[in-house]
Amino acid sequence: MVYLEITLKVPNTKRADAARVYQEYKAPFLNTIVGAKSKELLVREEDVQVLHGFDTQENALAYLSSDMFTSDVVVELKPLLDAEPDVRVYQAA
Repeated sequence: MVYLEITLKVPNTKRADAARVYQEYKAPFLNTIVGAKSKELLVREEDVQVLHGFDTQENALAYLSSDMFTSDVVVELKPLLDAEPDVRVYQAA
């Protein structure tokens, strides 16, 4: 399993809106993105992380260039963020 972790600096006052974006795109992500296996929203006091599970690193990286990510998710989240997202890819051991 490969994990794509996107860490978002979202102020507490905008977290409900960020959660709405997550919920809106969770099912379409799982149903239409090649290699998508899971998607979880992790909330900490200092940030919010979206953890995406994929079958391969290639599919994880391809998602970052997909229309869903670039034209939908990024457009909706951008006004909610205090900083640029931190994007990392991990291979499960």
